[in-house]
Amino acid sequence: MKLRYTAAWVGFTAAALMATSACGAGQTAKKAADSVADNSDKIMAALTRASDRTEQLGSAYVKMSTDMGTGTPVTMEGTYSWGDGFAFDTEMDTKAAQMQQLTSSPKIRMLFVDGAYYYDVDPQPSGPLKGKEWMKVDASAVFGKEGAQALGGSGGGSPSASMKGLKYANDVENLGKETVDGQSTTHYRAVIDKAHMGKFKDAYGDKDNLFGSMTGGAESITMDVWVGAKDLPVRMKEKFGTAAVTMDFEKFGATAAVKAPPASQVGDVTEQIKKAQSAQN
Repeated sequence: MKLRYTAAWVGFTAAALMATSACGAGQTAKKAADSVADNSDKIMAALTRASDRTEQLGSAYVKMSTDMGTGTPVTMEGTYSWGDGFAFDTEMDTKAAQMQQLTSSPKIRMLFVDGAYYYDVDPQPSGPLKGKEWMKVDASAVFGKEGAQALGGSGGGSPSASMKGLKYANDVENLGKETVDGQSTTHYRAVIDKAHMGKFKDAYGDKDNLFGSMTGGAESITMDVWVGAKDLPVRMKEKFGTAAVTMDFEKFGATAAVKAPPASQVGDVTEQIKKAQSAQN
């Protein structure tokens, strides 16, 4: 297994699923007050309703497409949960993610639980994955220690956090009505520069961590949200550095709890990935 090569895709696919956190709790109360003053009452009221509804429901089944700037997107789908700690359980196309060295299955399953990623792999003949069915990577190997804390803490990577960040952004626009997945929606956009990323600049703006080295670091983040008739997001799209993520919400609530695999079936490659990254810097 070429660990550095594998680590890059581990980092990208993991980061893609965390990407909707970028506009979250890094805003201060003053910025929020300024935002309310600068945006129309109608826009702020709509975004507040959508944020509250998203947070209340606590989970969603999503379909996602990610592109690292190569023009070849990786598609994924599965459960996102933020009601009782942030977690997700997804499947993605193995070939598109270039992770064929890890599994012969056409789909690879990825979990995020308690600040770590788990990939359902084929047991390897040697190394840390010898005889193991799951590969573990701590988020700090992808985003650095501070970046991982920013994204993972208090549900920071959830759609709920994104919606909260969107309503506090200073430059939210209402781009009008659009039909998405057969639903009538209102399209909102926010551009968040590096100065307003708050603690998330540790994850997205740092070119020294694995994710930053892959995307070139993010000087700004553009987030589009399409809100439907039920005051819930139908689609979110983010662009940061060379990467882009689109998430479609198929349904909200009533999803199964996400649990970590049994420890006896897990091989931890966190330190190997950190060493591989350090060797490239």
